Amino acid sequence: MENILIIGSGGQLGQCLQEVVQSSAQTFNFVFLTEQDLDITNLQHTQQVFEQYKPVYCINCAAYTAVDQAEDDQALAYEINEHAVKRIAETCAQHQTTLIHISTDFVFDGKVGIPLTEEAQAGPINIYGLSKLKGERALTEALDRYFILRTSWLYSEKANNFCKTMLKLAQVKEHLQVISDQVGTPTYAMDLARVILHIIHTSNTQYGIYHYSNEGVASWYDFAKAIFELAEVDIEVTPVNSDAFVTKAKRPHYSVMDKTKIKKVLEITIPYWRDSLIQCLNHL
Repeated sequence: MENILIIGSGGQLGQCLQEVVQSSAQTFNFVFLTEQDLDITNLQHTQQVFEQYKPVYCINCAAYTAVDQAEDDQALAYEINEHAVKRIAETCAQHQTTLIHISTDFVFDGKVGIPLTEEAQAGPINIYGLSKLKGERALTEALDRYFILRTSWLYSEKANNFCKTMLKLAQVKEHLQVISDQVGTPTYAMDLARVILHIIHTSNTQYGIYHYSNEGVASWYDFAKAIFELAEVDIEVTPVNSDAFVTKAKRPHYSVMDKTKIKKVLEITIPYWRDSLIQCLNHL
């Protein structure tokens, strides 16, 4: 049975993949590696793991995602999001491994108010976004067989995320202020995990960069209101502009992604974000 490596399996998407894999046909041997199992900043360790498993696919869910902290901890953000990605891509090339790499809507500046295609001009406005974009570019220079999946606003039953944070805050607060001038699309990580498995099970070779989020458009305020409405939580929520919260890193004001390419090439139907949110809340 052929091996598939999942790097960063302790994170939100990695945990979702573990659950989705359990309910799918076992045509591959999935090897889930946490940061303790594989130090992606260590080239020798990375090469040893690839030599051991000789994977046909590698799914890279590992990333430095602390957006504000990245402004101060730039060296580590670039080490994980750029240099380690380059090493993984080069190792994949040596082993003829197809790499599925997760990227972000933060590669865009958020100044264009129309859905962003894969060909849209990238222009990150924070270190996190810049480190992820440099990782994408290092990957494409080192490897031909790859899928880069840019996604946005990931949430699920797993790990820490906006949905779970809102529900926790509602237990201790009667009123919340939530940003209403940043617009994007919430993405259920379970849906993204299923798309990744779809790429593998269909043996797709239409390599390149793809955008994937759920369908629809929302602000963080819209997202929070929907969480409380669908979870039947009684709490007052007030919309505020992002300048009400001082953060080290700037965020894009508009990061709705165009999914035409992935729907056409992979022949998938993407769920509306509120429908997926209902699924998540039911599981929670």
